[in-house]
Amino acid sequence: MTLSDFFHQYKKAAIAFSGGVDSAYLLYNAVKCSAIVQPYYVMSAFQPQFELEDAKRIAKQLHIRLKILEMDILSDKRIVENTDKRCYYCKKAIFSMIEKEARKDGFSLLLDGTNASDQEDDRPGMLALHELSVRSPLRECGLTKEDIRKYSKEAGLFTFKKPAYACLATRISTGEKITKESLLKTEKAENFLFSLGFTNFRIRMLGNAAKLELSFDDLQKVMINRKIIIDELKQYYSSVLLDLEIRNEK
Repeated sequence: MTLSDFFHQYKKAAIAFSGGVDSAYLLYNAVKCSAIVQPYYVMSAFQPQFELEDAKRIAKQLHIRLKILEMDILSDKRIVENTDKRCYYCKKAIFSMIEKEARKDGFSLLLDGTNASDQEDDRPGMLALHELSVRSPLRECGLTKEDIRKYSKEAGLFTFKKPAYACLATRISTGEKITKESLLKTEKAENFLFSLGFTNFRIRMLGNAAKLELSFDDLQKVMINRKIIIDELKQYYSSVLLDLEIRNEK
């Protein structure tokens, strides 16, 4: 089955939209196939501002209205406690909100951007998607992340080169309580590295310390900018550590 086949069979659907590589390509194909679709973006403390701006930019490029929903994710104690089921509870809450809004808008089918490269064993939130009967056309059509980047570039979508980005909550160690303050300082610190030209990286919290996870290409850059990085990040963290294991995620 191709995406064209899918959207000719399912001509009306709601799309959980993040503004990332996968959901952007999914929305592009839905629009190209003249399907009646509505993208929904859930805004919470777990998403940095640039993700919302990217989602708006893609929707504008595709000439489709983006519906933005606001969620107080930190009001859910099961999520804030940050157990190994956090992703499940979070995904269930987000997709339940989208499903409720979508049904009010007349949509009975909800889609997401999970692709064929995503392993179910590595994605605790997958169970929530199954429970809510969320369909994943990219996965069903066998499209990998590499495929999606290639086709997105051909389609003229700026997201083709956008690095993979997990929510801010993933920077906080399992078992450590998630707070608004810890999320904000993570966003500020990562925005600073973005401003220096870093792309494929993470800043993990280890207690009050920051651990930098970088791609091989960025190791030299971090040494060149070592002093200004330390000076900036020590406004938020007690110390700044470098993880010598290379990030390979694309």
